[in-house]
Amino acid sequence: MNTQRIAPHLWFATGAKEAADFYASVFNNTKVTHVSTVKGTPSGDTDIVSFEIDGQPFMAIDAGPVFTPNPSISFTVVFDPANYPDAKERLSAAWEKLSDGGEALMPLQEYPFSPWYGWIKDRYGFTWQLNLVRPGTAHTTVMPSLMFVGENAGRAEEAINFYCSVFKDGKPGNMYRYPEGSGKDEGTLMYSDFTIHNTWLTAMDSTGPHAFTFNEAVSLLVPCDSQEEIDYYWEQLSAVPEAEQCGWLKDKFGLSWQIWPTEMGKMMSEGTPEQMERVVKAFMAMKKFDLAALRAAYEGA
Repeated sequence: MNTQRIAPHLWFATGAKEAADFYASVFNNTKVTHVSTVKGTPSGDTDIVSFEIDGQPFMAIDAGPVFTPNPSISFTVVFDPANYPDAKERLSAAWEKLSDGGEALMPLQEYPFSPWYGWIKDRYGFTWQLNLVRPGTAHTTVMPSLMFVGENAGRAEEAINFYCSVFKDGKPGNMYRYPEGSGKDEGTLMYSDFTIHNTWLTAMDSTGPHAFTFNEAVSLLVPCDSQEEIDYYWEQLSAVPEAEQCGWLKDKFGLSWQIWPTEMGKMMSEGTPEQMERVVKAFMAMKKFDLAALRAAYEGA
């Protein structure tokens, strides 16, 4: 089984490398792992940046002002005193850095569900939930967090069950429901977590008047080691034919995914400029990735 984690993919108009360097200054154990420039895309020359936050891979791209991030997908960063005795101070320091040019969505303070928590939009528009937990209770440090709103409100549990059926290693975790008297939210998921493809995520419902929903500003990139894997995830997840392009798809909840051959990542990082140009030209004409065709383009066959 492929043990690589799902990587959140962040869409920037410009500044992906600058943002990755900024996140490296905010969070512990963060590093930029690779930067490449892809030429000849519809957005012109685009930088693709790979980075990690405490082992959780991310990818970012400069591709023009096409999509705008919003809080429907945020990133929960857990601060566990079992790992760092000064976890609260580290959380507060990260909050201060994210506040520079950012905006608090929920102020940093004590809440019934956490002794120290805040939700903040950073200077680039991406949102982070910083949470101090009881010692030794964290599954992992960084979790993509899905908020089901609008027509999706009340479907978080359905989505978790669906994703755990698609990803064979999928397992639901904690589920906490809105209590009696919560109006339209009553009985739906106030907080939950689950794991798929070696990656922990969280999910919640909200019937509030949110003027946003999932979009392509944040997609989830699934690394695949074979054409069989690519075909499987494409067939299971794709529900919006018009959204299929260059390995991207949308599922029945409107969440965007990228079904990505790991071999192509090596091509783009190790290939000559001529090889990269041929691979880009090949994949720009694809919906679902054809691994054999990509190999042929790379080799110039």
